[in-house]
Amino acid sequence: MSGLEVNKILAAIIMALLIVALIRHAGNLIVNIEQGNHHDNDNKLETAYKIDVPNPINNHSNALKKEKIINPISSLLINASNENGKKIFKKCGACHNYKMGSANKVGPTLWNIFNRPKASIDDFTYSKALSEIGGEWTFEELAEFIYKPKEYIKGTKMNFAGLKKIEDRADLILFLRNQSDNPIPIL
Repeated sequence: MSGLEVNKILAAIIMALLIVALIRHAGNLIVNIEQGNHHDNDNKLETAYKIDVPNPINNHSNALKKEKIINPISSLLINASNENGKKIFKKCGACHNYKMGSANKVGPTLWNIFNRPKASIDDFTYSKALSEIGGEWTFEELAEFIYKPKEYIKGTKMNFAGLKKIEDRADLILFLRNQSDNPIPIL
């Protein structure tokens, strides 16, 4: 290798380093990264776009409230399907019975559930959270509970993901309403 070729190689390396340094310097002039390091927040330059990401917990609770206000379950019971409710109950049937005089399973029997006080089956051990909540099961309250049981009653033992579709909840509630000697009026 001749001295001229070595000089060309060294010149190319030096030129590449100079180009990188110039690009870096030009970038620092365009975006002043030192300005963001000062303690003066009024002069702080943001070098990235901010994207507001909504809080999923707040949005979920707002969506649940909107759904409850816009679509009360009672108004949907008029057009609900008892047959579909019986099919949906198969998800519940692993843990609950619905027939009169049937025994409790992992969960209490659901015979005559509406207007029955919560946690009122004598031979069933309810979670402390459900025992302390009080009140009676209404269409609206059961619909909210089966939407997401663990969110509706914090500390419940019921391990069920819930029914997301309001129509499915209406069908199930109509079916459970009919599992009584004297079903309560829909409206």
